[in-house]
Amino acid sequence: MKHLNTFLVATLLLLGVGVSNAQDENNPWAIEVGVNAVDVYPVGIEEEGRFPSMINGLPVKGELFDEYFNATDHWNILPSVSRVSVGRYIGSGFVFTAAGSVNKIDKIGDFRIDDVTYYSVDGEIEYSMRDLINGPGGWFDPTIGVGGGYTWVDDIGFGTANVLAGVRFWVAENLAFSFQSAYKHAFEDSYGIKHFQHSVGVMFKFGGKDTDGDGIYDQDDECPETPGLPEFNGCPDTDGDGIEDRKDACPNTPGLAEFNGCPDTDGDGIPDPQDACPTVAGIAALNGCPDADGDGITDAEDACPNTPGPAANNGCPWPDRDGDGVLDKDDQCPDVPGTVANNGCPEVTVEIIKQLNEFSKTILFDYDKATIRQESYGALQSIADIMKEYPNTTFHIEGHTDSRGSDSYNQGLSERRAASVMQYLTTIGMPSNRLTSAGYGESRPVATNNTAAGRQQNRRVEISLQK
Repeated sequence: MKHLNTFLVATLLLLGVGVSNAQDENNPWAIEVGVNAVDVYPVGIEEEGRFPSMINGLPVKGELFDEYFNATDHWNILPSVSRVSVGRYIGSGFVFTAAGSVNKIDKIGDFRIDDVTYYSVDGEIEYSMRDLINGPGGWFDPTIGVGGGYTWVDDIGFGTANVLAGVRFWVAENLAFSFQSAYKHAFEDSYGIKHFQHSVGVMFKFGGKDTDGDGIYDQDDECPETPGLPEFNGCPDTDGDGIEDRKDACPNTPGLAEFNGCPDTDGDGIPDPQDACPTVAGIAALNGCPDADGDGITDAEDACPNTPGPAANNGCPWPDRDGDGVLDKDDQCPDVPGTVANNGCPEVTVEIIKQLNEFSKTILFDYDKATIRQESYGALQSIADIMKEYPNTTFHIEGHTDSRGSDSYNQGLSERRAASVMQYLTTIGMPSNRLTSAGYGESRPVATNNTAAGRQQNRRVEISLQK
């Protein structure tokens, strides 16, 4: 029997390693340690022959379940750890359990006998009704099952068919108190003993894998390698905005669901990653940047953010320095008031031409030459000053003579005198590209050449507009 006891302990250890028992898919393993009680009385069949000498030839009597709870008179209990089970969850609520137990028999029904040893090894298929009654994770866990095993009473062994029922009370996720009662029907009528075996123990389930340690088993964890939250099936919400990282476009910054987890710091309806100005409310057309004056240029790039202006002038309105209604960009004379028709420059009037020609009448030349006399310099300066007031106007200088002398001579002299006036005007600041000159000889008289007074009027320099 000592060898048998050693064998039983070794068998239980091997079963604990090689066979598994579980309560659910997440924790497929379970170990139970407890005590057992053997009762041969309420088996429902009279027996004799198993221990005839020990019961003085009297039969063991008891109807099925008769005095089922009479532990004082009928139960055989070894006051120590006497039952160990291990097993594995099969699926759909079914559990396979391998159990081993030891005991001492000193009660056969109402009779007392000398102690005999009791060993049993059993395999059981149990069905848990926990989910049916409580839903997943409930604390109340009734079970039913069937199985078979082998029992030794002293040195006599026999096989049994087992029917069992029990209940577990889960006081923690992995810890339960277990109660079970099994009816074991012996196959050998000649020496087998039918009996009930009751047990009570503490069960611990384990084996669930939680790689990231977030309390959610890998089987149910959609992010098994990253700690997460139950509400997101084990996936993280790093920024705590209620949007799991997998669906969060900004997982490290709290944001809004409407922007896929990204923030809108300035509240302009444009999420920060798409907002070129995330801290200042703006408009979508400018990527979230403001445009205070509404000219289509962001304030940051607008030299005049509060005054509408074109992009070509950095967001500022074009100036009109001379106030003539023609913008400087279009004004050929931006510092001199002019007319729109003359591109912002002043227009030369008939009166101005008359004034120029009044000065030109006083221009004197050396006799029969194109050399300008010094006393004419003042008149020429006045002419230049007036011309400078019309910076986009080209003036034409005409030279004329009287009829004395040949036509060819008079033509050449008029050309030289007109060119001499033009040349002098350039020396006192008039741009040469704004002046032209031509001689007309005696062809354009303004008075008669028959009198000295008329000839003097015909010897002249006139100024007109270049056409």
